Formats: sequence, structure tokens, C-alpha cells
Amino acid sequence: MILLTPDLRYALRANAISSVAAQARDMRFDPVPVVKFFNPLGAGTWLATELYSDADTMFGLADLGFGCPEMGTFSLMEIQSVRLPFGLGIERDLDFSTPHPLSRWSDMARQTGSIIHAEQLLRGLAPDTVPDLPADPIP
Repeated sequence: MILLTPDLRYALRANAISSVAAQARDMRFDPVPVVKFFNPLGAGTWLATELYSDADTMFGLADLGFGCPEMGTFSLMEIQSVRLPFGLGIERDLDFSTPHPLSRWSDMARQTGSIIHAEQLLRGLAPDTVPDLPADPIP
């Protein structure tokens, strides 16, 4: 599977350029994720908002399935090089789209422990709606 189409690359690069411009003006830049990658055999999930000029380094939210999603950079080439059983690799969610900015995804993923659980809560909510979080099972 081609992980980044030319349109996705363009959108990710545009966000990277906008991020640099916002930083230069001391402004906040909080784009919505452009693309979602996932491990079809595990919990690994990545949401990317930017692609740097080296055409490899991406910025976004990464969740390797250990309960602590983090914002930062990751390598497109490393994601593309992952070889899973049955000839599978990391895939792109072809139906992914969201109205929610990366900061909201990050907050929800940290509260729920995963991007997957955050997606379940954010799906269908308006960007300014606050979802009800499940009660913490540990007192």
C-alpha cells in the first residue's frame, strides 16, 4: 500500500510550512491530523499532521500500544519498512478524517490510554463538544 499519496504529501508539507510561519510569529498552530496509519495486527497507531522537508520526518501523535500516546516526530521510512506476519505492513486508514485538532486528539488519547479509544469517543462529536469519559475502574 502507498502510505502517502501526492495529495496527502502536499497537505502534510503545507502544514509543516504553516507551522514554521506560526512559530515565527509566536502564534499557536494546531492543525487537524491529515493521515492515520495503523498496525493491522496490533495496537500501533500514528496520526500525522506535518511532513518535514526531508520527506521522511513526520510530526503527530504516536501510540505504540503501551498506554502512553505521545506527540512528536516519527519516520515515514521506518513505518514503511515494518514487516508483519502474513506479508502485511503498516497501513493507511483510507476512511480517516476528523474535524478535531491534534491537541484534542492528544488530550483524549492520553486520558483514555490510546488513539483507538480516543477515536471511539471523538467519532461523531462536534469539534467543540466535550465527551463523557468512562469512569476510572480503579478507585
